[in-house]
Amino acid sequence: MKDTMRSVARATSRMAHVSLWVAGLGLILMTALIAAQVFWRYVLNDSIVWTEPASVMIMGWFIFLGAAVGIREGYHLSFDVVLYMIPQKAKLVLHSISDLTVAGFGVGMIWFGWQLAEKTAGNKLPGLGISGAFDFIPIVVGGFLIVIFSVERVARRAAGLGTARFGDDPVED
Repeated sequence: MKDTMRSVARATSRMAHVSLWVAGLGLILMTALIAAQVFWRYVLNDSIVWTEPASVMIMGWFIFLGAAVGIREGYHLSFDVVLYMIPQKAKLVLHSISDLTVAGFGVGMIWFGWQLAEKTAGNKLPGLGISGAFDFIPIVVGGFLIVIFSVERVARRAAGLGTARFGDDPVED
């Protein structure tokens, strides 16, 4: 079971690295678009109509991809006061409950994000000329990754492998 979980962890680690790179590139692209908009508007006295909606859409991508990677790496919010006073096995149970709760939140993101995308699919984003559903795809993809990474954390624990927690040393994949 540990060997299987290690190979799954390598695959999810690659997913996390790709997600983080895409998020970082999105941040750079959004910054460049906003800078171009400022230059065109205030220096050239003109405006590029599509940069603002495109930047908002890109921001959705890097926020939700980054949040999913944060879940995998153990950087999500937690209240750890009780954990200092209970035995290690109870800590593992509480960590798993926390990860399953986060996975449930990811399922909600998928479900409600999909509903929003369906309801806005017929709308056209004025500045971009594409379907309004594209605004909500990052929520669905981020929710999917949150579910995958949260379930991986629970499975790692069940296999006897460590999981990263905020403030701890990183765990090998």
